[in-house]
Amino acid sequence: MDAAFTAEQDEFRRTLRELLAGRSGPGDAGSAVHTQDGYDAELWRRLARDLGLPGLALPKEYGGLGRGPVELAVALEETGRVLLPSPLLATAVLATPLILALGTEEQRAALLPSVAAGELTAALAVPGGSLATALGLTGDPTGGAWAGGGRAGGVQARPAGGDDGWRLYGEADQVLDGHSAGLLLVAAHTGGFPRSRTLLFLVRTDGPQPPAGLVRTRQTSPDGTRPLARVQLRDTGAELLGADDTVDVTQALAATGRTAAAVLAAEAVGAAASALERTVAYVGERERFGRAAGSFQAVKHRLADLYVQVESARSAAYYAAWGSEAGGLALAQALEALRITTAEAVQLHGGVGFTWEREAHLYFERATADELLLGPVHGLRDHAAQRAGLFGRPEQGALGRDGRGPDGPAPAEQVAV
Repeated sequence: MDAAFTAEQDEFRRTLRELLAGRSGPGDAGSAVHTQDGYDAELWRRLARDLGLPGLALPKEYGGLGRGPVELAVALEETGRVLLPSPLLATAVLATPLILALGTEEQRAALLPSVAAGELTAALAVPGGSLATALGLTGDPTGGAWAGGGRAGGVQARPAGGDDGWRLYGEADQVLDGHSAGLLLVAAHTGGFPRSRTLLFLVRTDGPQPPAGLVRTRQTSPDGTRPLARVQLRDTGAELLGADDTVDVTQALAATGRTAAAVLAAEAVGAAASALERTVAYVGERERFGRAAGSFQAVKHRLADLYVQVESARSAAYYAAWGSEAGGLALAQALEALRITTAEAVQLHGGVGFTWEREAHLYFERATADELLLGPVHGLRDHAAQRAGLFGRPEQGALGRDGRGPDGPAPAEQVAV
């Protein structure tokens, strides 16, 4: 595996960084997040027109650039550096890979060119705020128990009859960019209890009138640049994603999760690196006892430790993006590095660390929001360890944390041991 960036990737990074430096930054995020969409729509159109960002990983036949996870990781790292509020994560990383994997040729041809052109944004609506589990990052998505169903609630789907598609009923919380997306991919249960299964459905919201029965409410988020929404569906019309109801949704979600984990790790690394750079600059200008605060050995040691954290997380993120199966572990390391770095940044800024005068607190808010949405870190690591069989596979008689084996509770003497 060649771990070096190509000249084209380096040029792409440089161009994107220059464009964002002139148009976006943590200090500019406030005005964008309070708009109806929650992001700068003009900047989004420019990113689509000049750099093809929404279609970066889409095949050329659908108007994309035909790139892969590494280019997506580079893009997310740069947007993470400036805490850019945009539909890039929800659209290009979470939604469009599912359309590409499961959609019919007619669905792909109807939707993906508009996505690549920046004209259509999309969001993945997973009931119960269980996005990380649905993507196979903190739990097993097989069976779709994470989506509720039956008495557990979630979203229910039933055929409308004839050629009228499907009808959805239920709600999903904490849907990333769900308040503004022109297309919703909704995970819903169908088939009744004996044959219950989870499928994905398309709900178009970009028409002149919203679909009947659809209510979208923007929720309060720890990080304004990560807008979340509650999506309520009351007998709302929808189209099944795929040719029929035999598609394997959980496998497609898990495959999407592996790529998403790598590029999200790169985004967290970008935010952590930027927070560290700003902190180094601040302690270099802040005077204490007649000298720069950054000249004290204790401060230098703390900054050096943070640098090691960030660079280790960057290596893990790109190792995962280059094709390894370690996406969950890379994401855990990056989220932990972001949390530690931003907490230290606030501390080293002193009293102004949580004021609007400085931007350290904005990065801390991103760290908090990311771990709530995609973590927690210990959950990511625990699931990766279970998949790797580090503590024994269930079929080999390994016990879970509740003392249960694969066939129910273990004998008392086995638990005692």
